[in-house]
Amino acid sequence: MPGIHETRRLPYSAEQMFDLVADVGRYQEFLPWVVATRVKSDDGHEMIADMLVGFKALREKFTSRVEKTRPSEIRVAYVDGPMRDLDNRWTFHPVDAHSCDIEFDVKFTFRNVLFERLAGQYFDKAFRKMVAAFETRASELYGTAPAG
Repeated sequence: MPGIHETRRLPYSAEQMFDLVADVGRYQEFLPWVVATRVKSDDGHEMIADMLVGFKALREKFTSRVEKTRPSEIRVAYVDGPMRDLDNRWTFHPVDAHSCDIEFDVKFTFRNVLFERLAGQYFDKAFRKMVAAFETRASELYGTAPAG
């Protein structure tokens, strides 16, 4: 199963980064390949959301359950769609009031062999592009200076 683990230190608070990652309804505004999102339910602790992703002529919708433990962790579990499995976890570790370490783990398997091949070929590049999109979004929302 393809997967990646990465830790990054960013000049934003754990709460700020938690809020950014938890705002699934806005992913299509800044994440590459996310065409649309729809939050079906959200009680503050658990969200059910649909995401339409596209790459060239391919488009697939999947549904996930997002469990939120504010401000330390977001876990994403696969519910329905083109995947066989998805396990995604964001962990936010405060360094001080103005910065945090973000730990990101994702593992997934597609049912569609073509998607699985594309994921295998482009996974590292796609992951880096997505991480950069989250960092750019944080800078747009919170500024480039440490949070105040």
